[in-house]
Amino acid sequence: MSLKIENVSKSYEQNSTGQIEKLEILKNLNLTVPTGELVAIVGASGSGKSTFLSLVAGLDSFDSGRIFVNEKPLGQMNRKQMTQFRAENMGFVFQQFHLISHLTAFENLALPLQILDRLYADEFILQELDNVGLKPRAHHKPSEMSGGECQRLAIARALITKPSLLLADEPSGNLDTETGRKVMDLFFTQVRKTKTTTLLVTHDSELARLCDRQLTLRSGQLCE
Repeated sequence: MSLKIENVSKSYEQNSTGQIEKLEILKNLNLTVPTGELVAIVGASGSGKSTFLSLVAGLDSFDSGRIFVNEKPLGQMNRKQMTQFRAENMGFVFQQFHLISHLTAFENLALPLQILDRLYADEFILQELDNVGLKPRAHHKPSEMSGGECQRLAIARALITKPSLLLADEPSGNLDTETGRKVMDLFFTQVRKTKTTTLLVTHDSELARLCDRQLTLRSGQLCE
């Protein structure tokens, strides 16, 4: 089982008219995602989708409940352990590409492996670039690439370490419709080819329908 969430709640305190009020974002949320499943998370703006992803990524703490990734309880890790676990087990794709501007496509793709001290051959990096149609761009920097190319590189980078869990937050949100469709076609192809367990947050109902399962975050709960 790649991901299991048990009765997770999350709230924030906000100052309203001079009084501290508790704003509940997630309420006893439960979710089980088997290995290789691609799950879409949809919901209105402000429903807590990004907060939900942050909790699963171990980037924010939850008030109660438990989250397991590869049967490891995130709540029992300290910051250093969580950082290492995240690097080894999770991949991320965001609206913003978050590429290193002074590095080439080849160097951006190799960087996660270098951080984890994993050995790799240049041919492996070039093959991964070729898988997303970017081998001819291997020695180009992000500023020399189109938005679609940058997002394809970001997808390849997210999968380069063979993560157990991929978290994607509106990956086509910054692209025009045609480019976004092409990028997401590649996204689904790569995720299914690698059988990577994936949570995809999206406002796009068409993309959500392409996933194995579609859930709506509403009133702090995930609904079928």
